[in-house]
Amino acid sequence: MSTLTGKVAVVTGGSRGVGKGVAMGLGEQGATVYVSGRTLEAGQATVPLAGTLMSTVGEVSRLGGKGIAVQVDHRDDAQVAALFKRVRREQKKKLDVLVNNAWAGYEGYSTGAHRTPNHPFWKKPLSYWDENLAGVRWAYVASAHAIPTMIEHGGGLIVNISFGVPDAGNPAYAIAKIGTDRLTWEMAEMLRKHNISVVSLYPGLVRTESVLLNAKYFDMSTSESPQFTGRAVAALAADPNIMQKSGQVLVVAKLAQEYDFDDVDGTRPKAI
Repeated sequence: MSTLTGKVAVVTGGSRGVGKGVAMGLGEQGATVYVSGRTLEAGQATVPLAGTLMSTVGEVSRLGGKGIAVQVDHRDDAQVAALFKRVRREQKKKLDVLVNNAWAGYEGYSTGAHRTPNHPFWKKPLSYWDENLAGVRWAYVASAHAIPTMIEHGGGLIVNISFGVPDAGNPAYAIAKIGTDRLTWEMAEMLRKHNISVVSLYPGLVRTESVLLNAKYFDMSTSESPQFTGRAVAALAADPNIMQKSGQVLVVAKLAQEYDFDDVDGTRPKAI
């Protein structure tokens, strides 16, 4: 039996990129995965990148899980509320895992609204701030809707996709990630008594659709597949001692060493 058979998960922002990889990693282990995002089918994309919810859930099911696509614009709180009401209704008040991945900080690079990442922040549109920080709010709202069901069910796991930013130069991005990590710590402290673990998870350089389009700017020799992050989430969800990690910042490549899993190509990228 797969390690997550019978478990129910919600992955936000899963039309493509890291979110798709997370959904696939959970599907590999037999989970039922609700995947939210704006692009339900081909021809509906709001950014010029490949990927749809239907293709993601198809992969989840192909890998052994059950994928369920739910078209949600996380800018609309009512749509988010409806998502979690649906999960609660269809899964008989059961929700084991929430992965907060939805984020719009890089959309401007895909659409051409923003220049290269090294362009000074004062020369970017002021909307760049909102695009980066919105993801923190989306994680907050999704968690607020998920937590009551998790408490009633007896516990759960919330994973906030984040990243460490050691260098100056992109304040909107850095503050978004710092804010995400603080949100993780705050929630972990409040939810410990309810047996709900909350962690921040740092992928490395992920071969998302956007990164692959701009591969000339990166050292791809250190890159990871989106599914590598999914395998990290699946390992965390299957860990009976996950409460010991609550409130922590975790790195995907380090978890691969701890839980002994590889990337889809059989390699094990090193933690940077």
